Amino acid sequence: MSDPASNAPAIETRGLTKRFGTRTAVDGVDLLVPRACAFGFLGPNGAGKTTMIRMLLGLTGASDGEMSLLGYPVPAQRGVALRRVGAIVEDPRFHTHLTGRENLRVVAAVRGPEAEARIAPALARVGLSERADDKVRRYSLGMRQRLGVARCLLADPQLLILDEPTNGLDPGGIQEFREMIRALVEQEGRTVFLSSHLLDEVEKICDAAAIVDRGTVLTQGPIAELAGGGARHELIVGVDDAETALDVLAGADTVLEAHRSDEGLRVVLAFGPDTAAEINALLVSAGLAVTRLEPVRHSLEHRFLEITSRLDAPAEEVRA
Repeated sequence: MSDPASNAPAIETRGLTKRFGTRTAVDGVDLLVPRACAFGFLGPNGAGKTTMIRMLLGLTGASDGEMSLLGYPVPAQRGVALRRVGAIVEDPRFHTHLTGRENLRVVAAVRGPEAEARIAPALARVGLSERADDKVRRYSLGMRQRLGVARCLLADPQLLILDEPTNGLDPGGIQEFREMIRALVEQEGRTVFLSSHLLDEVEKICDAAAIVDRGTVLTQGPIAELAGGGARHELIVGVDDAETALDVLAGADTVLEAHRSDEGLRVVLAFGPDTAAEINALLVSAGLAVTRLEPVRHSLEHRFLEITSRLDAPAEEVRA
């Protein structure tokens, strides 16, 4: 079936807001999720992630703002949009007296013969082929999460929306889940919107993310940019004479700041990582022995804590 909105973002919101009485759970969210990527919606528990997902799916109404899925406005064309959307909101529920395969057959019976043909591939994709004929009551929470993803795949979705999908998974299961998500994106061209409070997993699974707290999207973009804090590039520099090195670096146009740290000198570059060689040459020309010159790898966790800690700062500082 041709998709008249195939060039539209997978998810787009403008000023999306949800209030419960005097409490604002989602506050003026502008979000743009491109197609064919794994996108993390990252924030602590209680940040408004599930409320956001429920609005996107039309399970609760928005107080203000606009939103669309796959180019179709929600709620105006919710039915059309959801035909190619699969979702897990909170814990997936099943008929526990039936097997995993039987549960999928119940869903496929409503969707038609094409969905029936997708049952076996979906079970294989989530790693449940060998347990498909066990009763769901014998499944662990992690297995039920994987069965929930298999149920989503029966619709052959362009967009998968998963709310805390790694809950209950052991480390091996998380690794399998990570590989599954990457295959859905890279091999099949699907978009996966994944909400989570697990920063490490979002960093490993996702191409891009939005950091959300207290109902507000604080920043969004590719994972590398979020983790690196935008244009901030730092080096760890080891030298035989730190005081002299600091004096040399203080006069360099390529250096924004330099200071001591437990690892050596921390040098913030003015023009990006390509100027690291110039820093090395500058120090060597001053007669210093350079024993270490290493870029600082910022983790998404570091960036998240840096951003969210600013919420408690005075308004003037937050705007800076």
